[in-house]
Amino acid sequence: MQQCAQAFGDIRTRVHEYGGGASLIHGDSIYFSNFADQQLYRQGWEDPAPTQLTHAEGFRFANGCVDTRRNRMIYVVEDHNVSGEPQNLIGAVDLKTGELTILAKGHDFYSSPVISPDGSRMAFMTWDHPNMPWDESTIWVTELDEAGMPGEMIPVAGGKQGEQKISVQQPQFSATGELFYISDESGYWNLYREYSGQSVCPREAEFGGPHWVFGMHHYEFLDSGKIICCYSEKNLDQLALLNPETGELEDIDLPYTSIGNLSLSGNRLLTVASSPTRFPEIIEIELSTKTVKTIKTSTDLELHQAYLSVPETIEFPTAGNAVSHGFYYPPTNQDFQGLDGETPPLIVMLHGGPTSATHAVLSFKTQYWTTRGFGVLDLNYRGSTGYGRAYQDELIRQWGIIDVEDAVAGAEYLVRQQKADPQRLAIRGGSAGGYTTLAALTFADTFKAGASLYGISDLEILAQETHKFESRYLDQLIGDYPEEKEVYQARSPINHLDQLSSPCIFFHGLEDQVVPPNQAEMMVEALRTKGIPVAYVPFEKEQHGFRIAENIKRCLELELYFYSRIFGFHPADLIDPIVIDNLEE
Repeated sequence: MQQCAQAFGDIRTRVHEYGGGASLIHGDSIYFSNFADQQLYRQGWEDPAPTQLTHAEGFRFANGCVDTRRNRMIYVVEDHNVSGEPQNLIGAVDLKTGELTILAKGHDFYSSPVISPDGSRMAFMTWDHPNMPWDESTIWVTELDEAGMPGEMIPVAGGKQGEQKISVQQPQFSATGELFYISDESGYWNLYREYSGQSVCPREAEFGGPHWVFGMHHYEFLDSGKIICCYSEKNLDQLALLNPETGELEDIDLPYTSIGNLSLSGNRLLTVASSPTRFPEIIEIELSTKTVKTIKTSTDLELHQAYLSVPETIEFPTAGNAVSHGFYYPPTNQDFQGLDGETPPLIVMLHGGPTSATHAVLSFKTQYWTTRGFGVLDLNYRGSTGYGRAYQDELIRQWGIIDVEDAVAGAEYLVRQQKADPQRLAIRGGSAGGYTTLAALTFADTFKAGASLYGISDLEILAQETHKFESRYLDQLIGDYPEEKEVYQARSPINHLDQLSSPCIFFHGLEDQVVPPNQAEMMVEALRTKGIPVAYVPFEKEQHGFRIAENIKRCLELELYFYSRIFGFHPADLIDPIVIDNLEE
């Protein structure tokens, strides 16, 4: 397996661009998507090198499951050989020949194919433009004949009930062949079973999450008949045992606030977990005894607890008599104290998505700021997931309005709490968070500086140029395009530079296919022309979101350097500076 990593370096799929579900273990082999050519490969435990399974040029594969009855894998397949947008399918790959057989097509998007234990039924999830999977999606079931070809496709969950859109996800067959799935028809992503139409465990909690990537796996079936599952309340995760017959939920006491996908073998559960004081780690839980063992940590670095900022969960009033949510991290460093009577600078951090969320976990990026004297508000503005469907839906056609209102309200709330200096308020975000950053700097005057990481400045260009997965996303967030072109123009910071007077630094990957680099470059040029302090840092070989360690480090250092120049302090770090246009030396 080490040779596999050395030979290919990057096991990753680009289906839907965000990928996920790139590898699968079956028998004595791992099957995986090779990032370089997007083909499937097989690596046996004893094999000296991987062998190529598929030779389907222009096709990509993700989210596989095993059809043992017919010695094949069922995959989500993306065909880039067609004109226009790529075509998404469900396909079967023969494990001997690598031959691809199409099983389902006709919908804009597919995910989560699963096969019943006896191989007689297949279920999968679909959604269609203009919906995103968390807006409206459907789970289908079909009978398979002896050759493995599907019959009639029957919708069993999701879709639309009257005016209510329902989001479903994570279909799984139990050992007895009963289909379970997650649906938000109650207002929260709860667990359901086929035919009953009733939640297994009704609760104002999320047993699922926004379907950005493939391979989401929040529950598993135990031999005892119980279900091991992960649920979240206000984006704080909890592992539990669920009795599907009684609905009884038994929490398992663990020192973690974030729990990733679950993988079960017998009574041994593997998952990735973290907390505000523990970096992400792969853990093994022996469910019969509830004992926990760390298998692998994400870092060997040990930080003294006195340097760690532990977040406070906060709720604060915002526009329209509403309430918004976030995690506040106070500045923390055992070697330094702020001046008497001085309130610290504050950074409001914005997650991507925007239909995503932030969690209370130990992050180098957050602690970088808190150890250097900044407070951090990690914001879950209205529209974030994890607080129920009603909270999520508040962002419909309101992006660029209520997220900005919540960022402003959160900063002002902490100023009133005497936890932030009103003259040293900064805002930062990546992708969709970068858009909210630019919108806040343009349409409000609360923030004195900002940082946009692969962010959006022109909503029209994003609507015209982005990839298929998000090509109609803005219909839900802004309005139909081009019918409501004026709304896009009104909410695009690039069109309102006369209102922008706060300095900003931009970071962007030159291979970004989700938000093209010209989004940043147009904004930078406009700020230069207006005479506002601005800096631009492009990165080669980076896509949407930075993966190269030296670039991530450089990004943080230059952002700190930028704030030091704007707010007038001298960082303790030795930072190779960058030119800031329109700022006197």
